[in-house]
Amino acid sequence: MSSGTGNGTAPHRPSFKNCVEVSAFCPVQATVLGYYPNLGINAFLCAGFALCVLGLVGTGVWKRTWGYSTALAAGCLLEFVGYIGRVQLSANPWNDKAFQTQICCIILAPTLICISIYLTLKHVTLSISPEISRIRPKLYPLIFVPADVSCLILQAIGGGIAASAGKSNMTLLLQGDRVIIAGIALQVAVLGFLKGGASPEVLAVWNDKKFRMFAYAVAVAYTGIFIRCVYRIVEMAGGWGNPIMQDEPSFIVLEGFMILIPVAILTIFTPGVLFPDMAAREAMRFRSKKAKNQHAAAADAEKADHGVSGNGGGVTTSGDVTPNGHNHNTNADAANKNASAASSL
Repeated sequence: MSSGTGNGTAPHRPSFKNCVEVSAFCPVQATVLGYYPNLGINAFLCAGFALCVLGLVGTGVWKRTWGYSTALAAGCLLEFVGYIGRVQLSANPWNDKAFQTQICCIILAPTLICISIYLTLKHVTLSISPEISRIRPKLYPLIFVPADVSCLILQAIGGGIAASAGKSNMTLLLQGDRVIIAGIALQVAVLGFLKGGASPEVLAVWNDKKFRMFAYAVAVAYTGIFIRCVYRIVEMAGGWGNPIMQDEPSFIVLEGFMILIPVAILTIFTPGVLFPDMAAREAMRFRSKKAKNQHAAAADAEKADHGVSGNGGGVTTSGDVTPNGHNHNTNADAANKNASAASSL
């Protein structure tokens, strides 16, 4: 292949847009990663996230920590799919679908994992001392979860732009890269604000050993995810195919294990066992939704019944009947009480 022409024109640059597998004309060095992902370590990470999904589903059903377990399991599932993509790339680094799968899933997954951490803040504050918190306990999910979803949306848009750019549209690829960086940077800002919300007064009242174990587990998980996000900003800032992106050991340690270790800790040190107050509130919150539905159904049935029986005779088809003809809808009353009790959580 000629490196240039004798008439002073620019040297010819080979095009790799049609590459689908490694060959003499499509070397592995020309891929975005620049290497064959290690099969063993990526398979290990894949298996680790799969085990976490199973553990979270089991403890979530057992202890009824639905919101926490669902967000965390969803993040682990995305990580699992992302590392399946890297396992496929270990056989063929030019596999576009596998590359797009791993880049999108592994970038987006920590955002869902962060949601599970944000959900613990309200319960920790309620259990310790709501008065010393800078934010009302009920506002923690309302502030941090939408902020986290904003990070998710930005990163998803950036990943979509980068994926649509293909191998040849470098301008579009750069724009996608910048949007992804903006999303991760926003996530770092949200995590940084969260870190500043802790107070010495909170630490002073941690007397329950199990509670402290759970709190330490969340702190370690938070630290790992924060490190990962900072690494991702540095990695993406150099553009696609930069030396940091093409360094697999740093990716494995600062991306892979900085997420696997936190989710493994959060799976093992489950709030259902170590933080029963949170589990009880989570169960009550979901029971309240069921109670509200029952209350609405009972109210509809009562209206329909009044439409049929009117005020005569004091007999209806639902609830209890008193001697003076008044109907006591016990199902509706019970449902309304449950809903009222849970609304304060």
